[in-house]
Order: sequence, then structure tokens, then C-alpha cells
Amino acid sequence: MHRFPYLALLLIFFVSLPATANRFADVQINATPLADNLYMLTGSGGNMAALVTDDDVILIDAQYAELADKIHAKLAELSNGKALGTLINTHMHGDHVNGNSALKPGRIIAHTNVFKRLSADASFPRSGLPTETFVSELRLNLDGESIRLEYLPPSHTDGDIIVWFEEKNVVHMGDMLFEGRFPFIDLSKGGSVRGYIANVAYVIANIDDNTKVIPGHGALTDKAGLQRFHQMMIKTLALVEQQQAKGLSNEQIVAAGLGEEWQAWHWSFITEQRWINTLLQAEPLSR
Repeated sequence: MHRFPYLALLLIFFVSLPATANRFADVQINATPLADNLYMLTGSGGNMAALVTDDDVILIDAQYAELADKIHAKLAELSNGKALGTLINTHMHGDHVNGNSALKPGRIIAHTNVFKRLSADASFPRSGLPTETFVSELRLNLDGESIRLEYLPPSHTDGDIIVWFEEKNVVHMGDMLFEGRFPFIDLSKGGSVRGYIANVAYVIANIDDNTKVIPGHGALTDKAGLQRFHQMMIKTLALVEQQQAKGLSNEQIVAAGLGEEWQAWHWSFITEQRWINTLLQAEPLSR
């Protein structure tokens, strides 16, 4: 009597299974040269960066476990077959750390808050946990190449770092930059709207017009691109605060929208509505 619904559910499961299994089948890992032996890598998930030295291959972020073989193949192509030695995580979200365990690096470096959050996730492979952590800043000197890892106050999450390739005038922002689109600020993981805006302003003040800026998501950009992103956040927050000052409810503010100027920043994950709802949760200015 109840057999048909059960069989129908089984049919739906098996029909959807190949689509799930093949989610990454057509993803390619592409490399964009930024400076000598330094590359921006794209695939599916957060943008990566790879630095090749005489004795090591350093990778910033790991994307998804299903892409590990493709990432290894691209790194081997760029490094003449060297193995991945050092993996650095910019923060704890799955599209940046899911591949940690599958990539099997010699060591994994992240902020201490990333280690705490991943350790608390029983589903996260223990072999993918950071093996080295730091609190405020860490400098790596690798075969004459130096990398500075800098923790900034809570913004996207409470464990974000930016990666400075100082001699090459390149910075990897992690998810403190979504180029050309509304950003995801994970308030449930310690994120902060005003902290995010302040951190982007800090980076702008410490780069020049020739700096290459790797976003967590989106195309490679520069100081001008980061300034546009910063102004978008400042102006859209101001719009929401003006509506609040008029006494509009949250529902009325969402319904009113942000206007035509910001329509191009809307995307599938952080829609205009979701961005407004994030801004509505911005901390009040300190008096």
C-alpha cells in the first residue's frame, strides 16, 4: 500500500546521485601568473594562490576534496613535479578548507580560531586540521621567498587572515574581498559588518596602485577595485541606516531595496535582499 512513495523516493535519489557525483567533473584548475613563481589558481570555491620555491610548493587555500587530484596536477605542472609542502588556510569555510586532508600537505597553517572551529566540527577530517597556528602575525621565509600572514579583527569570520607576498607586491585577501559582488559576512562565525569595512580600509592604506589583489571570489583586481568594493559597502550601509533613521521596519527596508546603482553587485548567493539583511545587523556605532 505504501510501496509506491518509497520506490519514488528511491528513484529520485538514484537519479540525483550522478549529478552529485559529477559536480566537479568539468571543473578545471587554471593558473594566472602574477610574478616570478607566483600564481593565482581558480577552480570551484575560493581562489587559491601558489608560490613555487626551490624546495617547496606553498598553496593558499584548498577548495574541495574532490578537486585534490586536479590541484596536485596543476601544482606539479607549475613546479616541475614538486610535492605540496605548505598549505595556508585564510579562514574556516568549506570551500577554502574542504580539500585540506585530501591534498596531504606537509603542514597546514591557519589562525588559532580556525583550528578551534574546525576541531569543534566532528565531521571535519582530523587529518585536515591545521598543524601550526598563530595569533596575530606569522612570517615565513622559504628559500629566499618571504610571506607574511596577518590576522585582522573579526570581519568575514573571527579567524580571517590576509597573505602578503611583500617582495612581489601581491596580497591574497581570502574572503575579505568578493570582487564586484556583495560579500558574505558570516555573523554566526564571529563576523562583523563594521569590522569588515574597517579591514578593507586598512588593506587599501597599505597597498599601492601596482599591487595585485587576489580576492576570495571573483577576478584578480587592484587597489582601485578594492576601493570600489569599499565604497559599495560604505554607501549601502549608509542607505540602510538612513532608512532606519526614518523609522522604517526591516521588512520595509528590504522591500525598498538599494536602488539601481547597486544592482550589478547582486548575485546568486548574496542577493540584494540577503545583503540588506546583513547590513541591518551591523553593530551600532560606538559613542
